[in-house]
Amino acid sequence: MTLIDLIEIGGSLLILTAFAGAQMGRLDGRSRPYVILNLAGSAVLAVIALSHQSWGFLLLEGTWAVVSAISLAAVLRRPATAPPRGHAH
Repeated sequence: MTLIDLIEIGGSLLILTAFAGAQMGRLDGRSRPYVILNLAGSAVLAVIALSHQSWGFLLLEGTWAVVSAISLAAVLRRPATAPPRGHAH
């Protein structure tokens, strides 16, 4: 196993941690930790996909990273006391 393999597994584990946390009700899908885990994991995997010229994987992970970055920007703009959109007050 190479260093790149280990980094790739790490990126996958970041995304899977966010997914599992949301599925088990421990992470809100609009929370800062959830979005950061997704952004970090997908960015790592997108860079690896680019380096391997794996275009389908790059499309998937690159899109995931862009959407996560947009979500993070929205989370960071939200006032700290405001509940996430779609939740009752």
